[in-house]
Amino acid sequence: MKRRMMLSWGIVAMLWLFLRAARAEGPMEGRWDLTVKGGGAEMPSWLEVTYRDGAPEARFVGRWGSARALPKIEIDGDHIRFVSPKEEEGSTNDLVFEGKMANGTMTGTAAGPNATAWTWSGTRAPTLPRPAEVTWGAEKVLFNGKDFAGWRFDRPERAESWKVEDGCLVNHAAGANIMTAETFVDFKLHVEFNCPSNANSGVYLRGRYETQVEDDSLDEPANHHMGAIYGFLAARPEAPRRPGEWQSFDIMLLGRFVTVAQNGRTIIDNEEIPGITGGALNSHEELPGPIYLQGDHGGIAYRNIRIIPLRP
Repeated sequence: MKRRMMLSWGIVAMLWLFLRAARAEGPMEGRWDLTVKGGGAEMPSWLEVTYRDGAPEARFVGRWGSARALPKIEIDGDHIRFVSPKEEEGSTNDLVFEGKMANGTMTGTAAGPNATAWTWSGTRAPTLPRPAEVTWGAEKVLFNGKDFAGWRFDRPERAESWKVEDGCLVNHAAGANIMTAETFVDFKLHVEFNCPSNANSGVYLRGRYETQVEDDSLDEPANHHMGAIYGFLAARPEAPRRPGEWQSFDIMLLGRFVTVAQNGRTIIDNEEIPGITGGALNSHEELPGPIYLQGDHGGIAYRNIRIIPLRP
């Protein structure tokens, strides 16, 4: 009996040491919402630090594009250094971020594009769990089919690309992005869209998470295709491509968890969105945000945009 108890305690001790080693990776492990400042602008960004065999690895979302693995990250105590390649950044130099963590916050500097001096800061991304109780409020019509009432543009000087035609929001060329003046937290959204051949747009949830609308990225990864949460969650099954035809999304966002139905068929089923996607308005994931339609890539049309917010 005594031998058996000693053996059992030995197994427990080995398991404890194994789990302790597996988690002794350091205080920077996890997801971080970053804000980068440079050239008079604030740019949202995102970083996820994980460990493999004791060595740090990272995924990164920059000013644009999708989440991507970084080729280099170094962590030494409370100091961090990571590199985003120039090929991903439209720059003559690699973007080198250096910083440190104190009191749960990261701060640092970076060599921005073409050697521009940047500063950056990061806070831990919020958990954003699903609400414990779900009770829906009244439906709201976001687009009245007549004018831009209730909407605003991120770049008003380029808003002329958008027109209201035959009850539709139509973008004729690459111009401004358009978003609701009202902000939302948890909701069910219905939106119909007509995506021409070789076009690209997106429906941003809370202004931070892009549901991809496209007909120009067939050769890219599946999480860049129509209906994906760009760079993170692929549509499964992926719907047949139908350029030039009206289609619909029904999207439910609860906390970080999203369900997407395309043309009435579920393609993403209650999956967690890890972080912001490229082109997000900001990285403040804890805050409400608007419904934002991407218009800086080219022609697209939307109609019949309705939302049912979660009742507080």
